Amino acid sequence: MRTIANISHTERNLVERLFALQDVGYRDFQAKLIPTIDPASIIGVRIPDLRALAKEIAGTPDAEAFAASLPHAYLEEDGLHAFLIERIRNFDEAIRATDAFLPFVNNWETCDLMSPKAFGKNPDKLLAKIYEWMESDAAFTVRFGIGMLMRHFLDERFEERFLDAVANVSPAGWAEAPGTVLAQNAGAEKRETKASASIPDASYYVNMMRAWYFATALAKQPQATLPFIEKGRLDPWTHNKTIQKAIESRRIDADMKAHLRTLRIR
Repeated sequence: MRTIANISHTERNLVERLFALQDVGYRDFQAKLIPTIDPASIIGVRIPDLRALAKEIAGTPDAEAFAASLPHAYLEEDGLHAFLIERIRNFDEAIRATDAFLPFVNNWETCDLMSPKAFGKNPDKLLAKIYEWMESDAAFTVRFGIGMLMRHFLDERFEERFLDAVANVSPAGWAEAPGTVLAQNAGAEKRETKASASIPDASYYVNMMRAWYFATALAKQPQATLPFIEKGRLDPWTHNKTIQKAIESRRIDADMKAHLRTLRIR
């Protein structure tokens, strides 16, 4: 992990500003929700404060220097970076910035925070890029791609082939993201502790997004999506997690939920 002692002057100033916004209770809460990263890399800054700082510095030389200083040392720096990308108005620039950043994304929160508005300006080019992300060997890049497919292509742009694309994403095999606890322990003899053994691996976070995608698709495109569940097109874990999420959703009616309960894999 990089530390404040070996980062640029610009980044150090921003880190100091982030620490000035620190909420210790929120930091401890986040550490429980994001077990894949070192708790020492979490400052504890609330999302509205990160967005406000991104809005303040966007377009400045400091923001440009900060964006070039990858990898960052802290979770909140990653969040700030994600929100700076969101403020890019040009589609191609937003894609380039996203591609530069995704290899360093190592947790679900940062992955799910980022949804650049510029992506909606060119859906055809975005779709091609989504398929590229979904074919990555980096778990959080795959998760991001599925998330963008869910956000941009489950309404009027929906096509049934998108269900196949998510269903066919391999349920395992991705390398652990750089900077995660499991990545740091990989290859180190006898460093597997009880704590690290309980930390979800890369495939868990991809499959959680796959389940989220299909649960959302059941709400928005039920006629096309329900057969995927009825025919058992998903691996058992993702299948059951999809049903769980759908049953918890307020967007799915009682009859559909009752039917989904009968489809659980025991």
